[in-house]
Amino acid sequence: MNSFEELISIIKRLRGENGCAWDREQTFESLIPCFLEESYELVEAISNKDYENIKEELGDVLLHVVFFSELAKDENKFNIDDVCKNINEKLIRRHPHVFGDSDVKDVEGILKQWDKIKQAEKNNSGFKSVLDGIPKSLPIMEKSYKMMKKAAGVGFEYKNIDDSLAKIDEELSEVKEAYNEKDKEHLEEEIGDLIMTVLDFARMNKINPVNSLIKVNEKFRKRFNYVEKTAYDMNKKLEDMSLEEMDNLWNEYKKQEREK
Repeated sequence: MNSFEELISIIKRLRGENGCAWDREQTFESLIPCFLEESYELVEAISNKDYENIKEELGDVLLHVVFFSELAKDENKFNIDDVCKNINEKLIRRHPHVFGDSDVKDVEGILKQWDKIKQAEKNNSGFKSVLDGIPKSLPIMEKSYKMMKKAAGVGFEYKNIDDSLAKIDEELSEVKEAYNEKDKEHLEEEIGDLIMTVLDFARMNKINPVNSLIKVNEKFRKRFNYVEKTAYDMNKKLEDMSLEEMDNLWNEYKKQEREK
């Protein structure tokens, strides 16, 4: 028995008659929060380049894939073999440049080919939007990024990056205009437009904005922790410090970062 077969066997036993009461009462719905938590923990481990933790978190994610499959098997819907067969067929079907006769070589062409094949799979009848396959449950920023990526796949994008950068300036001007008008509803709309434009600029530069935010969040955490810790060592409370004092500490840590 290999490790994967053993994992399936363990989950079956946990859900069996003499198994674990918690495992036996789980459903697709009840496992969603656990699955999302494990997925985010995997992302954090990858961001930290903590390979031991990555290995552990991948195991937790795999556990949920098998667990969901066992739930489906109990309901006579499908099993883990069906899951593997389905993804195997999909990978072969969507990589005709490897398994078929497509001569596409560059990454951009491969991605467009993937989207075209995926769209064809779903367009069996009637009108279908290229945006239909985007999950509604995606975090909002990832959804926005994916929408623009899908639209770009059919040619709905700027011809060069400079045009996208100019659009950021345009949208920023409109944000300032709405702010000066003291029109909150208009300002909210223009801020949304500005964010979307920045996301599209990131896409055109082949930068995933989620990764950008992960990095900047970690940078902010380290710098703010330094401000907090230094203030603590000085027997000061942040609430009693001026913004200028805190900025000085912030910039002090930035200088240390550059010197590393």
